Amino acid sequence: MDIQLHYTEKGQGEPLILLHGNGESIDYFKYQIPYFSRKYRVIAIDTRGHGRSPRGTAPFTISQFADDLYDFMKLHKIEKAHILGFSDGGNIALIFALRHPEMVDRLILDGANLCPSGVKLRAQIPIVLEYYITVLPAHWQKKIRKRRAFLKLMVKEPHISPKELGKLRVPVLVIAGTRDMIRDRHTRRIAKCLPMAELRILPGDHFIARRSPGRFNRTVAAFLTVSRPHDL
Repeated sequence: MDIQLHYTEKGQGEPLILLHGNGESIDYFKYQIPYFSRKYRVIAIDTRGHGRSPRGTAPFTISQFADDLYDFMKLHKIEKAHILGFSDGGNIALIFALRHPEMVDRLILDGANLCPSGVKLRAQIPIVLEYYITVLPAHWQKKIRKRRAFLKLMVKEPHISPKELGKLRVPVLVIAGTRDMIRDRHTRRIAKCLPMAELRILPGDHFIARRSPGRFNRTVAAFLTVSRPHDL
């Protein structure tokens, strides 16, 4: 790893890793960190080039972010963890789980997508337009260049085959809002393709963890605590 990721840690117990969305930071989980730290060792990470984590020299891609998570867990001697990923954080978590299922206990995908077309047009069109409009200004303005790197993640990534999901044999909770920017049928397809998935559609938009933390936290807590055959 060419960088050290910034993170915050609170609580004791089984590790629960939190991965934020595009252009955000660990601050997104301000209502989850204190709640889950009462029972878990909560570790919220700033993705490469986000928050207080440096950009480094490696590619700025979701695939690289998944590799960064692997390096982080190895560095901190975390053999296995629950992983909760929101939006692009969910995409990172899913790619990581497909590569290293033995390192994932339970997986929570909040507002994740398999490909750019999984995003509703009314949300995706402004992103695509801004990405192409900023192509020239990005050459001489650092701030715009950084913004464009974030936009590129949403315009060009991820690319996860639904067929791959059938290989993942870990319990997964798929969450989305009733007014999510992710297409409802896309979210349902993710849940259907994952052999051990549960689907929860909660009232709200894409940012339910921030805007409806009580309901969101209780839903995740129930998923993490219910006994399953593989736990016995």
